[in-house]
Amino acid sequence: MKWLKSLLVAGTLQVLAVTAGHAGANLDQIKQAGIIKVGTEGTYAPFTYHDETGALVGFDVEIAKAIAEKIGVKVEFLEGKWDGLIAGLDANRYDAVINEVGITDARKAKYDFSDPYIASKAVLIVRGDDTEIKTFADLKGKKAAQSLTSNFGKLAEKNGAELVGTDGFDQSIQLLLTGRADATINDSLSFLDFKKHKPDANVKIAAQEENADYSGVIVRKGDPELVAVINKALADIKTDGIYKKIADTYFGRDVSQ
Repeated sequence: MKWLKSLLVAGTLQVLAVTAGHAGANLDQIKQAGIIKVGTEGTYAPFTYHDETGALVGFDVEIAKAIAEKIGVKVEFLEGKWDGLIAGLDANRYDAVINEVGITDARKAKYDFSDPYIASKAVLIVRGDDTEIKTFADLKGKKAAQSLTSNFGKLAEKNGAELVGTDGFDQSIQLLLTGRADATINDSLSFLDFKKHKPDANVKIAAQEENADYSGVIVRKGDPELVAVINKALADIKTDGIYKKIADTYFGRDVSQ
């Protein structure tokens, strides 16, 4: 039986060697290829979308390019629908997803994240001349324009609002401006983008949630070296002003806090 024990020991050592050798393998492959492959939607403004010329642009697109430059490689974008975007990591379609992916415990159980690079909060939006709604609690008995299944809709309902169903942010704002709704709870970054393009629109933020939701670059588990270089790249672009320049372009301010 000694031969069997020896065989088992040798097999175990081989598995350990392969496992140890795998750490950092993806980063090595990226550097050898000179390309980091990034999954993104391409339909989610202002984060990742196509401009009037058809070019892929957006906050996350520019962040991905800046990260790649700091690593010393080029970036190749692979577009896909949100429902299957993160699953593309499991299929090895790309090395990372950069698409305002929220950092949650459920995702962290299966994937690794970079340090947070973007923060957003739920904000209560009302017409500019509204003097009644000042807090979330003031929504009681008011009409809130919301996507009915969204977390924002649930928050409005929790505060006693009557929900007016919409397809998303743009429609919610239109219902608010036309008086068919009294308020909407939505993403702070979407509001910043809207005000950047329509600064004279008669809407304002009446209140915002204290706690922010954070997003990071999401990658497969098991390559801490890749996470480390991405984190360093994010830190570097914040230090040298590249991050601020990108954030100013799309939001008019720093959105990391």
